[in-house]
Amino acid sequence: MTNPTNWNATAFFENLTRSNRLATGKKFVFCRVSGLEGFEEALGEMQSANNFVCVSDIADGYTELNNTPRTRRVKTVFFAMRHAIDDMAARAECFDVMQEMFRQFMSVLILERVKLEQDCIYVDPRITFNEIDRYFFSGCACAYFQVAVDKFTDLRYNADEWL
Repeated sequence: MTNPTNWNATAFFENLTRSNRLATGKKFVFCRVSGLEGFEEALGEMQSANNFVCVSDIADGYTELNNTPRTRRVKTVFFAMRHAIDDMAARAECFDVMQEMFRQFMSVLILERVKLEQDCIYVDPRITFNEIDRYFFSGCACAYFQVAVDKFTDLRYNADEWL
């Protein structure tokens, strides 16, 4: 899962989706998306699937220039479950499933975090789970969380990189 320079969050969550009993039991499909507005791949799967784990292929981030230079990248993971429109009990059940799946995913991420630290890649320990309050994505209950990852960045000046 790891390499010395980066962490592939997309592959990590794709593997979790395929190997988690709850996700497979509820027939969650993994998709790559481009932010909240970019659910094109998931929309293409809508004919054959009702439940989705989507990882955004874009990341927010910054570079910290202080004593230990590091680069932070923030990846967003979305959960979506279709349910009958206006069935608030079904919607609540969907959120219960997504909250439990988040908990189970975090139980593996905490183990991955220890492995990543060996390569000087650090997962921010605070990961919040957010439910989207409006109907979204053709009658889906949706939630998301963001994983922030810091890695050492070598900012030493290298004359060979310049003309």
